[in-house]
Amino acid sequence: MKLQLTGDAAADELLTNNPLALVLGMLLDQQVAMEVAFVGPLKIEQRLGAFDAAAIAGADPEAFVEVFRQTPAVHRFPGSMAGRVQTLCQQLLDDWGGEASAIWTTPDGSGAGPDGPTVLKRLRALPGFGEQKAKIFLALLGKQCGFEGDGWREASAPYGEEGAFRSVADIVSPETLAKVRETKRAAKAAAKRK
Repeated sequence: MKLQLTGDAAADELLTNNPLALVLGMLLDQQVAMEVAFVGPLKIEQRLGAFDAAAIAGADPEAFVEVFRQTPAVHRFPGSMAGRVQTLCQQLLDDWGGEASAIWTTPDGSGAGPDGPTVLKRLRALPGFGEQKAKIFLALLGKQCGFEGDGWREASAPYGEEGAFRSVADIVSPETLAKVRETKRAAKAAAKRK
């Protein structure tokens, strides 16, 4: 399935075909609009000239911050987010041979493909991935990226539910993006009333 998260064909193509781009887009998805976060990997690729965990982790930190600062910026917090991206890429090198997809494709100890709870645990171990972000990403893998590990819906709850339009996992068109935004606005308004 071709992802349609950004409204930018080239960015969506990169997200669809490069698991590292998808993981980094999810990492960047904080305190910026979802589309801005998920276009970030394309900006990094275009400016760095390479897009793999080794190239990103090995980039000079100051030069990498400049990659983030160029207009339009990759993120509104270029210094801290550039550092987080490099840290995440280093961990992918150390733990997963630089292959982001290994997180959800590497068999578990029994030799079987990983189940939902196992992938959730692996995602939570990534720098910048707390419980909620890990659950949203697991839901995205299950809903749009073909991950079929047992228990993924339960492990990603409530984001794995069908038809709830809670997160990026539910965005498949401009219309569903609008529904997700409305759900988020309603949740923020309800939180303010408490």
